[in-house]
Amino acid sequence: MRRRAAAEPADADPGDAAREAALARRLLDLMDPAVLILDKDDAVVVANPTARALGVVRDRRLLVPALQGLVREVHTAGSRRADVALPGEIVGGGSRLVGAHGISLDAAPTVVPGPVALVLQDVTEARRVEAVRRDFVANVGHELKTPVGALGLLAEATQGAADDPETVQRFAARMAHEADRLAKLVRELIDLSRLQGAEPLPELVPVDVDTVIAEAVDRTGLAAAAKGITIAVGGRRGLVVRGVESQLTTAVTNLLANAVAYSPENTKIAVGARARGGSAEIAVTDSGIGIPRADRERVFERFYRVDQSRASSTGGTGLGLAIVKHVASNHGGSVSVWSEEGLGSTFTLRIPLAVEDSADRRDLTDAAAGQLQEEGHR
Repeated sequence: MRRRAAAEPADADPGDAAREAALARRLLDLMDPAVLILDKDDAVVVANPTARALGVVRDRRLLVPALQGLVREVHTAGSRRADVALPGEIVGGGSRLVGAHGISLDAAPTVVPGPVALVLQDVTEARRVEAVRRDFVANVGHELKTPVGALGLLAEATQGAADDPETVQRFAARMAHEADRLAKLVRELIDLSRLQGAEPLPELVPVDVDTVIAEAVDRTGLAAAAKGITIAVGGRRGLVVRGVESQLTTAVTNLLANAVAYSPENTKIAVGARARGGSAEIAVTDSGIGIPRADRERVFERFYRVDQSRASSTGGTGLGLAIVKHVASNHGGSVSVWSEEGLGSTFTLRIPLAVEDSADRRDLTDAAAGQLQEEGHR
């Protein structure tokens, strides 16, 4: 029986080996990760279509120095893993980050370097999400620490001033302010979590834009009145979009609250809608401090504030505009900002209309919106 078993490899059908090799190569070609095999001279002998599309191979040469270095390490260590940045000029477009796993294909350690396999998986988005998650957790911890710490200090101060009713009252008012700030932060964190996909988006239904604006103005009216700010409502009436009314109201409320927070006392804020390009554009214009050019692209990031020193005085959490951005995205729309330092800002929320508007009516609303914006800057 032993002699028979030893003879089996010699009796194997060469056609079976060819079919197995063809299947193995077919499997490599269909794999999503990029796979390369390099010989002892580091020349590429096998590269699947994903590796070719990634642009890391030209003829039989590996182009990325970091990958070449990884191969040299594999020759001595047998196996290595590393994240490797691929330059934009090689992969085309922006740079990409790949998780590279280098494996020696020698059955046992040898003195002479043998063939090496490289498996490359695009981890650009995964690493970005990890970084965002780390930043988010760090930011949440920082934001929660401020009101919680203030409440603790105020509670101690209140205990120490038990025999001074006037001081106790003043500290109690500050505690109520910090508690409101904490509640607002928690509420906005919950809203942001829902908008980012923690809960499925409700069914989009026709929503009256006038109703959304009226509710948002009502919600921010008290804060505006406290600063002597007038909110002027204008633009096109009767527009209908497809969306979730509560989310759209939250978005417009956040835009108005932001305008109130960063506008001087006794000024005017304008809010209005127009139809343009198949969308309803809801614009909120203020004559506040404006946004520096370098900060305009970042104002929609979570916890980002143009003026960190004013964060506590305005009561802002840095989440309001991030919520607006996610509401717009969930509705297939967008949000943008125009601003000049010292002249004010205009935030524009675009949401697809439920019914396409005609071109001539669109032109009329363009003119009306321009007039509204001009009035808001006076």
